[in-house]
Amino acid sequence: MAGTYPGLVRLVSLLPSATEIVYALGLGKDLVGVTFECDEPASARAEKTVVVGGRDTRGMTPAQIDAYVRGRLADGGDLYTLHADALAGLRPDLILTQDLCRVCALPSGHVQDALDHLGCRADVLSLDPHSLEEVLDSILAVGRATAAPQRAERLVGDLRARLDRIAARVAGRRRPRVAVVEWVDPPFTAGHWVPDLVIAAGGEPVAAHPGAKSMPTTWEAVAAARPEYVLVAPCGFHLPGAIEQATTVVRALPGVAVWAIDGDGLVVRPGPRLIDGVEAIASVLHPDGHAPVPHGRVHPVTD
Repeated sequence: MAGTYPGLVRLVSLLPSATEIVYALGLGKDLVGVTFECDEPASARAEKTVVVGGRDTRGMTPAQIDAYVRGRLADGGDLYTLHADALAGLRPDLILTQDLCRVCALPSGHVQDALDHLGCRADVLSLDPHSLEEVLDSILAVGRATAAPQRAERLVGDLRARLDRIAARVAGRRRPRVAVVEWVDPPFTAGHWVPDLVIAAGGEPVAAHPGAKSMPTTWEAVAAARPEYVLVAPCGFHLPGAIEQATTVVRALPGVAVWAIDGDGLVVRPGPRLIDGVEAIASVLHPDGHAPVPHGRVHPVTD
């Protein structure tokens, strides 16, 4: 567990979502290290030292990426490479990481082992939310650990106020049945906090695993859940990649309304932008009660 620091903190983020939290709290100046996947804000990788690398999967199909991930995990290998010397050179006070998913980031145990080997005394804060409520709690935890609790409370208060406004607009409306697909080959339906986003947006999540890991399934099983909407939010992809993968879903589930959504920006990273995701999903499910569908965030996909 991380300590609380009276002054400036030298922060290292090993999670894209943690990087977003740090910047949302106005602590970007204290952030000295990030991962190769930290792309929000866009300047993060250019301005900070990259301390975690990984394989470039551009050009690989979803099936090839899935096979690579399964192979690495079966062999006991890591999907990410910690640049330990670079990390030690940054002299961090606090490292933000996770234990939630080996596919998403380097586990905290690996980080602690590296710190022990290097003789680095940084604290490690593991952020492992399973629900939308726990995502908001993790923002408060970062605020406490960085001596910025009031900033975190204000940010979470603003996010809750936005959720309250959405709840008021969808109150009393029929809730469409919604499946969220996080991968298409093989298909995975969403878990953890993602069903909470659908509920907050005025939908009923189906083929879902609230609070649990995203699980592999079949298109037949998804169809059996009778979704009215399928949101395609592939982990590791923004909207263009989601649109490309959504064509598979259109073919697999004829007659269902399929929408691509910016997975990394709005759905799969547990940070402040999840509320943007709720607003975007609500604009799809209840277009007459919300602002227009946000450009560049979601897109309908047809044959």
